[in-house]
Amino acid sequence: QVQLVESGGGSVQPGGSLRLSCAASGSIRSIVRMGWHRQAPGKQRELVATITRAGNINYADSVKGRFTISRDNAKSTVFLQMNNLKPEDTAVYYCNADGTVLVGGEFVKESWGQGTQVTVSS
Repeated sequence: QVQLVESGGGSVQPGGSLRLSCAASGSIRSIVRMGWHRQAPGKQRELVATITRAGNINYADSVKGRFTISRDNAKSTVFLQMNNLKPEDTAVYYCNADGTVLVGGEFVKESWGQGTQVTVSS
């Protein structure tokens, strides 16, 4: 019912930047909250940043001051601008949507994308 596709991942050197995008599709009327999580090898998935439709934002402490989350409500798209990347940022980044209302009135609690790889190394 709701599909999310991430793009923009890749390999960069420490201090570099990447901009991730995630577009949601599936006859969507609105999405309450969208965000990004990441999972490094051998570790649990962790929250990176979230943003509500109204613009309320939450960041993990580890990315504050370096990452910026934003969204385009009309296009059901969320972005993550990542600056001053560090090796510890290396992970698969997953897009998610919480509280999606479809055009037919259906409510989808939670949706996840397939993930995009971000690698930070010299």
